[in-house]
This record gives sequence, C-alpha cells and structure tokens, in this order.
Amino acid sequence: MWLLHAMAILNFMRTILLGVVLSASTALAQAPWQMQDSGTTASLRGIHSPDGKSAWASGTEGTVLRTLDGGAHWTRCSTPDADKDGATLDFRGVQAFDQNTAIVMASGPGEKSRLYKTTDGCKTWSLLLKNTDPDGFFDALLLNRFDKDGYLLGDPVHGEFGLWTTEDRGSTWQRSHLPGLMALQKEGAFAASNTSLFVNERHGLVFVTGGVSGARLFFSGSSHEDQFTHADLPIASGTEGAGGFSIEARDGCCRVVVGGDYTKPNQSKGTAAYTVDGGKTWKSAERLPHGYRSAVQWSEGLKLWITVGTSGSDISRDDGRTWQPLDNSNWNALSLPFVVGPKGRIARLDPVALPHSAQ
Repeated sequence: MWLLHAMAILNFMRTILLGVVLSASTALAQAPWQMQDSGTTASLRGIHSPDGKSAWASGTEGTVLRTLDGGAHWTRCSTPDADKDGATLDFRGVQAFDQNTAIVMASGPGEKSRLYKTTDGCKTWSLLLKNTDPDGFFDALLLNRFDKDGYLLGDPVHGEFGLWTTEDRGSTWQRSHLPGLMALQKEGAFAASNTSLFVNERHGLVFVTGGVSGARLFFSGSSHEDQFTHADLPIASGTEGAGGFSIEARDGCCRVVVGGDYTKPNQSKGTAAYTVDGGKTWKSAERLPHGYRSAVQWSEGLKLWITVGTSGSDISRDDGRTWQPLDNSNWNALSLPFVVGPKGRIARLDPVALPHSAQ
C-alpha cells in the first residue's frame, strides 16, 4: 500500500510540475512583444522600419542602431560628429529611405537640435541642418521614402511653431511661415516618439500639441501649402507635460490621437481621441488606453490600431473607440513591427499573441 500511495503522490507532483511548465510556456508564447538584444542601454525614442525587415533605432548618447534581418541582430552605427559633441546628442527621431539611407533628428535646446544623413549604411554622416535659435527645439521629422518631400516640426520661437520643408530627400531645408502657425501661451509639441506630425495626400499636413493652454490639432490642406487651422482635442491638458503626443490617419476612414500626461503614466483619463468625419468633430475614446501613450499606428495587415507608452500598450479594432490592454511594459516609440523604450529596450510584435476580441 505504501508503494501505491507513494506513486500516487509522485504522479500528483508530476501533474503539478507539468502544469507549471505548461503555464510558463503558454505565457512566453503569448507575450505580444518579443524582446531583442539591442546591445545598448541608451534610452531609445526613435524607430523606423521602411520594409518590416530592416529598421533603424535612435536615442540618447548619440546612439543609432540598425538591423537588416528583422531584429535578429542589431548593430551600433557610427556616431554623427563623434569627434565633436556627437555622444551628447539625443536622437529622438529617425526616418529611413532604405537599409542604407536614413536621417536622424537630434532634439535639444539651441544647437543640440540637428539633422544628420547617411547614405552608406551609417558608416559616415553629413550634417544637414543645425538649429541656430537658443529657444528652438526640434520635435518631429517626417519623410516620404517614395518621394523627395519631407517636414520638420519645432517648438514655438517668438510665438510661432517652427516648420521646415525639403524637396530633395532632406539634403536642403527651407523654413516655412504659413499662416496659422502661431502658438498659444506655453503651448508646444512633444518629441517623445517622433509621431506628433503626420502627412498624406488625403489628410494634408497635421500635428498635435499640448501644454498649459490645452491640446490642439493643427492641420493644413491637402496641398501642404494652405494655411493652418486649429481644433481643440478632448485630450488631457492644463499642465506642461500633458497633451496630444501622436497622431495617425487611416486612409478613407479616420484619425486617432493619443497622449495624456507623461508625468502621470498610469492615468487613463484623456489618453485617446478619434474622428470619423475628417476632423470636424473629435470624440474621446469610450474605453481608454490604460495609461499615458506616446505613439499610435494603424496596421493595415492586422486591421487594428496599436498604441504604446511608458505604462504599456493597447490595441483597438474599432478605429479608436475602444482600447484593449496588451501589456504593461515601458515603451516610447513604435514603427511596426518594432517598438523601443528606455535602457535599450527593443522588441518585435508577435501577431499570433494578439487577443482576438475585447475583454
């Protein structure tokens, strides 16, 4: 009898152990973001993947990274102006034309805001533009990899938002002074993810702001040369750290803005808004992301929206009306299938692990 009793206990323990192993395996298999080895501890805010396989990432300490194999291997690029002050620059934005050609945007006060370009796979860099105003600060860089045009957004100087344009793939830049770029008191854009600026032929040139005066949307006509008009956003505001942080549009449908207050990362109120009538009216999401969010993107392949921030990520399958929690990790910026965050965090989205419906 004692032998049978011992075997029963052994089988029971095996069952428990197997259950633990299976639960751990299931948890690992269901992780929506699969971590990758970036090889750095820099805080990463810039990420851009032009084709889903190659990608560029950027961040503090003059850091620029590149992968050619979907993130299996990330390599450190040469630092722009490494022989001068390049290691002190904070590259908050990167835009890639292909696996060898890209432009990085440094964000900082005065001359710490700059643009550099590489055409040889980041072996060498050329300085394109340096901010010369002590009060200037670059916020977002947006380039059309299929064309030659591009845009650069900067914080207000003398009450007017800075806007630069290029028509030669970023080689030269011209300051624009279109009507409607005047800012309210203590209003600004956020350089948190390089996605406060958006443009396409249907929706025109658009950017979002925040601050003490409130959260607003600036938009021009489809020609990108029309004057800017404004709309208030139902997004958190009233403090210097609150407002709209990221905007994206889905062709033929809608636009989504995410944000909140980055000093209150777990606060959901005022973190997402959407419009389905071309921006005439904006509504707060009915079920909000579960915290401040700094970047949002539409995935045509997955037919859903994904938003990320320092308290995690969420998805929406109904064009921003309701959001479903995805994870609770710390992220800054998004360019599907990649996401980046502080301390060198880079991950790739596993579509199989996405929930099928809202809970």
